[in-house]
Amino acid sequence: MAISYNGLWKILIDKGMNKGDLKACTGLSNGTIAKMTNGETVTLTVIEKICRELNCNIGDIVEIVPQDLER
Repeated sequence: MAISYNGLWKILIDKGMNKGDLKACTGLSNGTIAKMTNGETVTLTVIEKICRELNCNIGDIVEIVPQDLER
């Protein structure tokens, strides 16, 4: 299984934000943003910070993609 943050990227677009804006308003590091860009796992603390700042739920920003649908 893989992690997809496509929901997060869509929310940022809808709010007129970019990854730099997300970093600035949440205090996340470049490394954490890079992990998310590459579909790697991050801690729930990171997800919580993002959800609080963007006023959304976990399911709005993170999705588990079954292996047969990866790529």
